[in-house]
Amino acid sequence: MPRWLKLRGYSFRQLLGLIIIIAFATLGILAPYLGLYDPNQSSMDILQGASATHWFGTDELGRDILSRDIYGIRVSLAVGLGVGVFATVIGVPIGLFAGYSRGRTDLVILQIIDLFVALPALILALLITAIIGSTTINIALVLGFVMWPQMARLVRGQVISVRETVYVEAARALGSSAVWIMRRHILPNVMRLIIAQFAITVAFGIFSSASLSFLGLGVPPPTPDWGTMVREGVQFLTFCPLMSITPGAAVTLTVLGFYLLGSKDD
Repeated sequence: MPRWLKLRGYSFRQLLGLIIIIAFATLGILAPYLGLYDPNQSSMDILQGASATHWFGTDELGRDILSRDIYGIRVSLAVGLGVGVFATVIGVPIGLFAGYSRGRTDLVILQIIDLFVALPALILALLITAIIGSTTINIALVLGFVMWPQMARLVRGQVISVRETVYVEAARALGSSAVWIMRRHILPNVMRLIIAQFAITVAFGIFSSASLSFLGLGVPPPTPDWGTMVREGVQFLTFCPLMSITPGAAVTLTVLGFYLLGSKDD
């Protein structure tokens, strides 16, 4: 790949993913200042097609679809980032401890991780969400809970290789504590992998949140939510396809952005 397409060691597709994410995040942050319609305000313009007044048309309650698409960025990014943070906070320390400890401790932790990994993540999230309720915070916590094993397993595998390096052996020989070695030598060397997995986890959170919303267990209405918008627009696909197409495209592009950002270098 040409050097001019790289920045600080990141590939072109990672930069493209970052651009997509920044574009969506900027729209979400600036939504109140873009002169949009109130995303929850109904009107008599029901199921209108795209026009100069409503670029993406209106839904069955006369609400502006473009406004709801843009305001929906806030919910999706909040859930996705919450999932990434929660999974990282739990998974990284467990992966570090397991990979560095090895022996029986590592074996026990690995068995627990494998047990969680074997469970179908989306179905488990569906069951837990149905029990505790589908608020934004609950969805982020539930999806983060089902995703921490992937983070822990990935970190553990990387730590196992790093702990055998010469500088770690030297630090151990000098009597450095395990916590100091993990913080000083191991964690910095696995940080790039953690960041990449964090981006993948955020993408999973956004997609899974939209899936739960499509099944009726997402953020309660009238809060603009892409998955709910897709579900509501299915019955009007024949004469108002933008109701489902635009939020579906928003989910696709946002998830693509995070997957590109978390992809491996060329």
